[in-house]
Amino acid sequence: MKDMNLDSYRFSISWPRILPKGKISGGINGEGIKYYHNLIDELLANGIKPFVTLFHWDVPQALEDEYGGFLSSRIVNDFEDYANLCFKEYGKKVKLWTTLNEPHIFSTTGYASGTSAPGRCSDWLKQNCTGGDSSTEPYLVSHNLLLAHAAAIHIYRTKYQASDNGKIGITLNTNWFIALSENSTHDIKAARRSLDFQFGWYMEPLTKGDYPKNMRALVGRRLPRFTSEQARLVNGSFDFIGLNYYSSSYAFPAPPTNGEPSYQTDSLTNSSFERNGRPLGLRAASFWLYFYPKGLRDLLIYTKNKYNNPLIYITENGMSEFNDPTLSLDEALVDTYRIDYHYRHLFYLRYAIEEHGVNVRGYYPWSFSDNLEWSSGFTLRFGLVFVDFKNDLKRHQKVSAKWYKNFLKK
Repeated sequence: MKDMNLDSYRFSISWPRILPKGKISGGINGEGIKYYHNLIDELLANGIKPFVTLFHWDVPQALEDEYGGFLSSRIVNDFEDYANLCFKEYGKKVKLWTTLNEPHIFSTTGYASGTSAPGRCSDWLKQNCTGGDSSTEPYLVSHNLLLAHAAAIHIYRTKYQASDNGKIGITLNTNWFIALSENSTHDIKAARRSLDFQFGWYMEPLTKGDYPKNMRALVGRRLPRFTSEQARLVNGSFDFIGLNYYSSSYAFPAPPTNGEPSYQTDSLTNSSFERNGRPLGLRAASFWLYFYPKGLRDLLIYTKNKYNNPLIYITENGMSEFNDPTLSLDEALVDTYRIDYHYRHLFYLRYAIEEHGVNVRGYYPWSFSDNLEWSSGFTLRFGLVFVDFKNDLKRHQKVSAKWYKNFLKK
């Protein structure tokens, strides 16, 4: 990282790694605490600022077994205790914190489609889920995530921020949504609903203390309500917003369904990566990732105008390639598409800052090195640095890493 001229590294602390039972009363794993101290100290010794995420979807199994994890409001106090432990241990050395990474993905894939842990969805979806209700649980889980986030923010601000002099926020993911036909009022409204059901779902409570009106109208009583005290705690509970942006989509209306309700159909929208048979842009190896750099610019301007110009960090932006075992090492390191991806996104990021005054303070490519990409395993590579999975995990800088090093130096 130092050789590549990076000045900050974003990583997550694993809740069950330092609290195996999920609670302070269940015992603290000293080896886990020590591991992160060592990592943070090594980063600082090399002039690299740690940017720490508290929750990247790893609920301690003990809490899942005891009360259903984020399905229960009981998790708010346990998350607050976990966050407090992290602030106490690392707060003097860590100046950038995020509470949650991508609550939208955690809620929808874990509790609507059932494709991620804990794999819950409605029976009628026939996805072999472990129980669940796709019409209510995603909303309940997101509600408890927001309350847990707000509790962690409150404890940081009241106990640590003045002395530690750090900043804390939340990291959200969203596509930018484009009306399939820009002359169609219905398509324009569908694009806004799509944004509300992915991005506004969290930004509206964080900036106004309630969910978007679009969601309230379409989801009705299935969408939880904040008490006045909860709304007060959630509203304004961030120093910055972390934005994970990869791709954009076309949006258009979907007809109401006659079947069972579900988060996946509640917005009455459909999306596509094609318009009139033409793709939005080049497709990466991931089926959901098409190059559309202008979407980052448009999302940033939208966020500035709608949500009162918050301080923003681009916490993830990047592209995948297929792991191809037939390539030689030299061939595998030539990732010129990745250079193009970052170059173009950085171009539009600069435009948003200079021409529209968007308040962006940092940019983190996803990712530093190739990684385990959830259910895709090691079949996809997102890294600037190549990891040789067949040869003792040795690392080699790809062409993109050398380009990025030079970019940062200039």
